[in-house]
Amino acid sequence: MCSTFYTPDLISQSCLLFRPVNICCQSNYKQIDSVKVAHISAVVMLRRSDKRKDRVEISPEQLTNAAIQADKLTHELGQPMRVLGWYHSHPHITVWPSHVDVRTQAMYQMMDECFVGIIFSVFTEDKSTKEQQVQVTCFQSTNQSPEGEAPQFIRLEVPLHIKPTTNLSKLCLQSMVELPEILFQEEKDSYDLTTKLKFLSVLAQLNNKAVLTKALCHITEVVSGPLVTALEQRKATNVKKYEELLQEKQKLISLKSCS
Repeated sequence: MCSTFYTPDLISQSCLLFRPVNICCQSNYKQIDSVKVAHISAVVMLRRSDKRKDRVEISPEQLTNAAIQADKLTHELGQPMRVLGWYHSHPHITVWPSHVDVRTQAMYQMMDECFVGIIFSVFTEDKSTKEQQVQVTCFQSTNQSPEGEAPQFIRLEVPLHIKPTTNLSKLCLQSMVELPEILFQEEKDSYDLTTKLKFLSVLAQLNNKAVLTKALCHITEVVSGPLVTALEQRKATNVKKYEELLQEKQKLISLKSCS
């Protein structure tokens, strides 16, 4: 009798990055400004086509859909947009790209030399303070092998600057809402595959249901719960700021009427 089990993966995610592009015939629509600064304006969340812990793959279909999404963003944002790069997370491990990440990045650069990769290291803590840390790196790949020899790609660091903002854009909120849904659907699809197997033992069925439940609880604990808490805190802050502005408005009106 066949007993097939499935196990959930660590929560990680891959996305494609979008940036505005200035139409320029001489640069074949690859315009980056004179100091070679690319501006990331939006992201689109992707479902993982390969859930192995050392793999982050983006399928051709996802790249095609990303190009379609870029067209939609062009209309929504009122400026031409194109795909700039990709990013994924490293849960519980170092931020530096693996040999697989470097090779994947090199492949994307064959299609577009301006393509960049970004990695976030999450769920790690400082050994001395025990505080949670989030690290980020931006990189490209470069071949260090002499001409004619098999390529050996290494990481090339790309300076990354994060511009603070006081507002959450509609696109950002959309991506935040989509993430738990994507993670849920990935686990559900993995579970559904096991239900189609013939001669699955009762023990295996019970195990798979329990694993699915545990995986969904884990998503709620580390993604949905903190996300709702953060948005509630942000709402409370905005409400307080709104009330303070109303009070300031009333003071200004009173001063104006007195004068």
